[in-house]
Amino acid sequence: MAPTETEVAQLAQARDRLREQHLHPAAERPATVGRGIHHTALLSSDVERTITFYQDILGFPLTELIENRDYPGSSHFFFDVGNGNAVAFFDLPGLDLGPYAEVLGGLHHLALSLTPEAWAGARSRLDAAGVQYQEESGTSIYFADPDGARIELIADDLGEMYGSKIG
Repeated sequence: MAPTETEVAQLAQARDRLREQHLHPAAERPATVGRGIHHTALLSSDVERTITFYQDILGFPLTELIENRDYPGSSHFFFDVGNGNAVAFFDLPGLDLGPYAEVLGGLHHLALSLTPEAWAGARSRLDAAGVQYQEESGTSIYFADPDGARIELIADDLGEMYGSKIG
């Protein structure tokens, strides 16, 4: 159930308080200790279908396909999403996994940055493949991957969202 107008106003006040307390001006922030996202791992019910979708439709090359060290018989495979970052997948044969669901601590969506030209090409390939999507603000496309995970392709530069700096 969506929050009431009163609750929305209270949530906005809470965001304002958190912003005031925790969001420091860029010049005052310490440098991050991170080097980037090594990989994000999602689940796949069909390795070949996932490879076809991410490589052939979205344009992210498959870079490795190995056995999952934690689960014999399971595949662990990676796609290059640019700048040394990867999206990885596991298939977990024999486990009775349910369909994708948004749960606390789970994935809401994975946003992948593309140049405007690559974004337009991916949109054309999504159209050709009959994949339904929602386009927002002329720079974002949201859709479900073959296993239902919500993916966003965004044509904004890394560190920006809808023309504003986020990093």
